[in-house]
Amino acid sequence: MEKFQFIQNIQDWSDQYPWLEMLSSLGLVLIFAILANFIAKQIVVRGIRKLVSKMTFSHSQILSEHSVIKRFANIVPAIVILNGITTVPHLSDKVETVIQMACQAFIFLTIALAISELLNIFNLIYQRNPKSRNKPIKGYLQLVKLIIYIVCGLMILGTFLKKDVFTLLAGFGAMAAVLMLVFQNTILSLVASVQISSYDMVRIGDWIEMPSLNADGDVIDMSLHTITVQNFDKTFTTIPTNKLVTDTFKNWRGMAQAGVRRIKRSIYIDQSSVHFMTQDEQNKLKDFLLLDQYLDTKHEELAHFNQQLSNQSQYNQRRLTNLGTFRAYVEFYLKQHSGIAQHQTILVRQLQSTSQGLPLEIYAFSNTIAWKDYEAIQSDIFDHLIAIIPEFGLSVYQAPSGSDFKQINQWSESSQQP
Repeated sequence: MEKFQFIQNIQDWSDQYPWLEMLSSLGLVLIFAILANFIAKQIVVRGIRKLVSKMTFSHSQILSEHSVIKRFANIVPAIVILNGITTVPHLSDKVETVIQMACQAFIFLTIALAISELLNIFNLIYQRNPKSRNKPIKGYLQLVKLIIYIVCGLMILGTFLKKDVFTLLAGFGAMAAVLMLVFQNTILSLVASVQISSYDMVRIGDWIEMPSLNADGDVIDMSLHTITVQNFDKTFTTIPTNKLVTDTFKNWRGMAQAGVRRIKRSIYIDQSSVHFMTQDEQNKLKDFLLLDQYLDTKHEELAHFNQQLSNQSQYNQRRLTNLGTFRAYVEFYLKQHSGIAQHQTILVRQLQSTSQGLPLEIYAFSNTIAWKDYEAIQSDIFDHLIAIIPEFGLSVYQAPSGSDFKQINQWSESSQQP
């Protein structure tokens, strides 16, 4: 009886101080919330993570590294406070309502963040699939996240305004034009993402070139609003997704799939060095194994043709030129080169002559797409051609430099001396 009397005395004493009873009750609610949070995160969440990490399926590491379960565990203390706040005595109804609304809003936000984290995990798992390079879904998942956050915001707003979500949506229907203006970029990006995915315009890993935005490099990320390109100078260019539909860009994926890369460069020949070849020059060039058969064939062809024109002037007859012979040599040389793809087009042609000389263009394809190897093959070809041009009596055009004028002045001065 004495124990019950002691408890009664404490209760009578606490009734004289209602604020003390209210604070002690709030403290108990907070203690229970902290204890529930500890049990949920330190025991339940850790136990589930250890269980997942010990499983042998392929994506267990991704699930154990991300905090989806931890985010869901944040709901537990909020539920304890939401239900426990009603047991606190002497607490005003307004304060109780505000705390309950805050707990509900926190629960809605936590669920939205947890679903967003689940979508991130789904994207990581999908990226491990080889087909994901052709069909990235990051943009679509970002759109789903945006919808989830909008719904979450409406539910939180409805909680504080004490209105149903559908009532709020009906009110926002009148603001559709404003919302379309606000989310204009999102809508355009969504449409562009669908077009890019449907027509397979760009994939992650593609080399694209977009001069209007100074983008020239590999696509490393594709999202709803932007596409990130790492340029070859290691800088990054961010391209709005809809720009790939509205503007022009070059995708080098076809080159990578073909496994060859085009060589298209010209050597500018000094036109004053072009002439008919003498017999001595032809005999000298027969030492080149590539030209021996060509010269013999040409001799037979020209002899047959000139026999029909025997009564005409020698100027009307066909004769070998050093430029035509050099052109034939370049073509034979390319067909023998180990770095040239022989199943692709090999062409040596003259372009329109200019004041800088006569362009002789080499059009061929290297059998590799590696940048370093491609440049080495191209340089090796032109090193050889520039070095062998004098053997044909040709010279490469080069604008006179300061040293050329200096030599001319020295020659003129020496010629004027007595």
